[in-house]
Amino acid sequence: MSLKNVRLEVMKFLEKDVETLIKKYLIPIDTIWQPTDFLPNSEGDSFFDEIEEIRELSKELPYDFWVVLVGDMITEEALPTYESWLMDVEGVDQVGNPNGWSKWVKHWTAEENRHGDVLNKYLYLSGRVNMREIEKTTQYLISDGFDIGTDRDPYKNFVYTSFQELATYISHNRVAKIAKKAGNKRLGKMCQIISGDEMRHHNAYAEFVERIFKVDPSQMMMAFYYMMKQKITMPAHFLRESGDKISTAFEEFSNTAQRIGVYTSKDYVDILQKLIDRWEIDKVTNLTDEAEKARDYLMKLPQRMYRLADRMKIPENSYQFKWVEPAVSK
Repeated sequence: MSLKNVRLEVMKFLEKDVETLIKKYLIPIDTIWQPTDFLPNSEGDSFFDEIEEIRELSKELPYDFWVVLVGDMITEEALPTYESWLMDVEGVDQVGNPNGWSKWVKHWTAEENRHGDVLNKYLYLSGRVNMREIEKTTQYLISDGFDIGTDRDPYKNFVYTSFQELATYISHNRVAKIAKKAGNKRLGKMCQIISGDEMRHHNAYAEFVERIFKVDPSQMMMAFYYMMKQKITMPAHFLRESGDKISTAFEEFSNTAQRIGVYTSKDYVDILQKLIDRWEIDKVTNLTDEAEKARDYLMKLPQRMYRLADRMKIPENSYQFKWVEPAVSK
């Protein structure tokens, strides 16, 4: 049987538990938080006072912070690309009689959609950013699309989402802490609850991988090896500002996030180590010779990458994005 057919069989086998996993990891729409829970009530008498408070508190946060928050928001707003990508994964069927996997993708997308929504509205009200430039960057990111190197392989895609959801948890959680420290409790709580969603989603995708390891250990190991050898491509890798065809925007955004400690090269390696530990890579049995070699590579990889991370130099000066006006930077 071909690898493709084996994967389809495994996805079909695991599908019987997807409904249970949806109940375990996703929250009913009538129960979960909504963006309006964190934004001024446009129907209330205090609407303009609340906006004024947002604008005043926003003045206390520095330029680099706003660059990171904008980059995080744009990443969240590119959700249509992520959904269309996952809907095309082998074993996900949305045509005719949609299966459990396509139901998962749609429910996951619905939860993720709230993140970009609430951050977008907050940024608009803050008075600290150039929304038109941000909107153009978002449109570029969606229209350009991306290739995360997973093809239609569910094993590779679940490694990617396990990694990426944990990375976004770290980023949003650190932004929340910076906002709270600056006295901006509303923004801090908003980013903290988004990070909570991301952690739930990470745990879900990580469990998908755990289940695959139990039934197809060698090919799951090879998929993990492949994704880490080529390195995880961040969703906003092709980020660009208006007028740029080849842009350094993502590199500069990454430098900014690293400079203020929101997401660093060490965090990347920490996530890899967490996945190795969670999936108990050292204890997986019944591996082929090729998969054993892949396991050896993965077990040694974190220490190699930590040494590289220690040598990385980050520019001290901020790059001037079109998203945030220099006149209001602090």
